[in-house]
Amino acid sequence: MGLVHAELSLKNPRSGAVMSVRAMADSGALLMCIPQHVALQLQLEELEKREVTLADGRRRLVPYVGPLEIHFANRRCFTGALVLGDEPLLGVVPMEDMDILIDVAQRRLIVNPDSPNIAVAPVK
Repeated sequence: MGLVHAELSLKNPRSGAVMSVRAMADSGALLMCIPQHVALQLQLEELEKREVTLADGRRRLVPYVGPLEIHFANRRCFTGALVLGDEPLLGVVPMEDMDILIDVAQRRLIVNPDSPNIAVAPVK
């Protein structure tokens, strides 16, 4: 499929710190991941440590920080983030929350065309 990147606005709703980032959207990842320098710039509080399993099978403890507000197009969500890696990674949990999709053919992130004006969430 190739890599898909998107411009996101990240905000710490407690301090008001905001920054724009270019994040990789990954339908194989669950959560939001951010590098250490992003967590520092946004002044995000470490809430706990979480154990993660890396692609090569190794396990390690990483900080889980938050709260984090993510904006894309006319959508936003509130979440936490794992602090690891060298670029922001947008997983499927925040993508589902914002009702946004990966357009595989165009290799881009898009608002769900079935609900262009407001995010829709199945709750049944």
